[in-house]
Amino acid sequence: MRFCNCQKRALLVNIAMEQFFKNRCQILATPACRGKLCAAVNEVTEPMQLAYGFPELRCTFGGRSLVPDIAVLRWAQIQFNDEGEPLDDVSVAPCWAIEILSPQQSSNRVTDNLLHCLSHGSELGWLLDPGDRSILSFLPGQQPRLDRGSAGLPVPDGLALHLSAEQVFGWLKMA
Repeated sequence: MRFCNCQKRALLVNIAMEQFFKNRCQILATPACRGKLCAAVNEVTEPMQLAYGFPELRCTFGGRSLVPDIAVLRWAQIQFNDEGEPLDDVSVAPCWAIEILSPQQSSNRVTDNLLHCLSHGSELGWLLDPGDRSILSFLPGQQPRLDRGSAGLPVPDGLALHLSAEQVFGWLKMA
């Protein structure tokens, strides 16, 4: 099949627009997913003062400062100011670091951040890839684990959360 120049241009524009909207939807979906995932974690962990999920909390440890999309701290790790409010810059690795890959991010750089967390005491790291609806889980001393669909995801010990990739990525939908 042969295309004329205007057909080729139209096809290229169509492909470019599809990629633009796919990337734009991933960027817009990240805050929605982050908020809903934080809410799900906090709904289970806050009442019993087990842990708390913070969106974009600066964590400085091991000579680096990181700002994961979600940093879950065990209750004993949370530092408060004189007014009883949590500090927005902590000096510990989160017990659970969650990163949501966006189109402009390098997966290796984000993975390096999660590995840094694990090497400084984090119990779990998740790398969410909205592009293929997968979650790569990092646990200390184990091979990474890739999950899709309805399989149960690992969560830190003692947190009674039952989550799947399907559920987490369902939160990307605006409803």
